[in-house]
Parts: sequence; C-alpha cells; structure tokens
Amino acid sequence: MGQRDASATRARILSAAVAEFAAHGYSGGRVERIAKEAESNVRMIYAYFGNKSGLFDAALSDAIVRMAEEVPPQPSDLPGWVGDLFDFHQRRPEVLRICLWAQLERPDAASEPLETYLAKVESVQPQAPTAIGAVNLLVIIYAVAQAWQLAPIGLLAADAHADTDTRRAAAVEAVTRILA
Repeated sequence: MGQRDASATRARILSAAVAEFAAHGYSGGRVERIAKEAESNVRMIYAYFGNKSGLFDAALSDAIVRMAEEVPPQPSDLPGWVGDLFDFHQRRPEVLRICLWAQLERPDAASEPLETYLAKVESVQPQAPTAIGAVNLLVIIYAVAQAWQLAPIGLLAADAHADTDTRRAAAVEAVTRILA
C-alpha cells in the first residue's frame, strides 16, 4: 500500500467541492459525490473539514483566494484588470457560481475578510474618480467583469455578431470611459 499524500487528497477534495457546490449550491451539494469525484471517501472529508458546512466554507474560500492570487488588482491599469477578471470568469465560471450560491444560501460565508477588501480599496484609491469613490469603483469593476456570466442567455444570443473578444473589449471600454 502506497503512502498517502494528505495535501494532495485535501486539494482533490477542495477541487471537487468547488465544482459540486458551484453546480448544486450548498443545499443540493452532496458529500458522497464530492468524495467519489475526489477519489476519496466521506470519512476523509469529515476528517479534513469537520462537516458539510466546513467543506463549503473551505471550498468557497479556496475559490476566492485562487481568484485573488490569479487576478490581483492592477491599480495602474484598471481597464486591463477588468479584462483579466473577464478572462478569469470565462475560464473559471465555477468561482462566480459558488460565490453566487454562497450569497443566496450562506451570506455570512460569502465575503472575503475585511482586510482583503480594504487592501483592494486602498490600492485603487488613487485612480478612483472622486465622484465615484474607490469602493464604488471596485463594485463597478467586478460587476462589469462578471456581467456576461450573469446575463440571460437569450439576451446574449440577441447579438449574433458578438463573441467573447467583443464582450471583453466592451468591458474594458466601459471601465476606460468610467475613469475618463
């Protein structure tokens, strides 16, 4: 019998949990499916995370931290940052989905630590138009970057000529104009 790699097992469980909870939410997510997908077992999930709530919170935190690491704020190029956020959500729609489920089912678990937000606010403060403010600017940037993931499919289909590149360019242009 081979040596068990606890960190690899935990990482597989978290990856499977993000996918499961993104698809089904907290209430619909099943620990048994997560264990099967992670090539683990329910007992190991409870050993690592305590219970389903602990697993959801860890999966949500993992998804948020990965996004923050992969797409940190770019105060000197906010339009570029919105483009990078747009790209991230195109590549990793499960991150936004698990965050939306958390907002609906577990709002207390859905927020990054205040310190993380304060650091982002401080980093964009010099670029924020006075009339908008740094907090509102961050909200706008996230909303613009995520809009195409949240838009009704029928609305997106109404523009037969728009593709991902066109939509990304529109997001970048929107933030460029807001900052002008």
